[in-house]
Amino acid sequence: MATLSTAQTSDFDQSVQPPHHPVLLAKATEIDFGRQDIDKALRIASALQTTLDIQKIIEIFIFEVRRWVSIDGAQFTYEEQQLNLSIGHQYDNSLTYPLSIPKQALGEITFMRSKRFTAAENKTLKYLLCSLVYPLRNGLSYEKALQAALKDPLTGIHNRAAMNTSLTREVDLARRHQTPLSLIVIDLDYFKRINDTLGHDAGDQVLQHVANTLLDTIRGSDMVFRFGGEEFAILLTNTDKKGAMQLAQRIRRAIEKNAIKLNEEKIISTASLGAACLSADDSEKSLFQKADKALYAAKAAGRNCIRFR
Repeated sequence: MATLSTAQTSDFDQSVQPPHHPVLLAKATEIDFGRQDIDKALRIASALQTTLDIQKIIEIFIFEVRRWVSIDGAQFTYEEQQLNLSIGHQYDNSLTYPLSIPKQALGEITFMRSKRFTAAENKTLKYLLCSLVYPLRNGLSYEKALQAALKDPLTGIHNRAAMNTSLTREVDLARRHQTPLSLIVIDLDYFKRINDTLGHDAGDQVLQHVANTLLDTIRGSDMVFRFGGEEFAILLTNTDKKGAMQLAQRIRRAIEKNAIKLNEEKIISTASLGAACLSADDSEKSLFQKADKALYAAKAAGRNCIRFR
């Protein structure tokens, strides 16, 4: 296994010298490359500046690297943002390189092929990777900003903007593949009393606790969102009425069962739930409206129950 150490780029400040500068690239690997090799790295660095999409950055880099080193497959992983991208075929013969710039790890990339890599190819890959790190850093920063814009800062789950986007996408997919789609909306019962009697900090802790309960209860394919103060929604792909009602019942019981202890006081929360399934004439808006009306029916029925519309 080969590595590209942090020390190889640690002496250079991007704000002082552009990352694609020939001198930076030559010094970054501490190897004396010729003009032709510098042109290779410059070509790749230039191509990588055309996008901030991580998948495209990796794809462009692999496409360009293949001009000089035979590669059958590659994999990029970055645990901090839960990124795991694969290109081509996987083989046992591989080289793995940790990627980093000063004070920031950028994940790692693995190159694979059916035959062993040579020492010269290892040397070339190390050199060419220097043209990847800064475009990759920019792409990861952009991806992080996008993810933050779609996350609820209090609970860490997806927010209303993410829900709207997901609804549009999943309704389209369900129609295209003729698969069922269900939506559950959840409202915590009498939540205002917690804020009024115990304070907003206690209320925030309850919301976080409920969000974690939902994450522990839903299936891996389900998507959970916080779209209002004490309101949550769960989007269930490939799920009909029976499956939606079963999950809704598990959620209702889990919220009621999982009390939270605050300042020696045990707080038991309950929730009202409304469920709906996508029908032939539904849009993403009408699907949500049906689930929301079912929720209000659950409230009218005495709360801590489920209604389907």
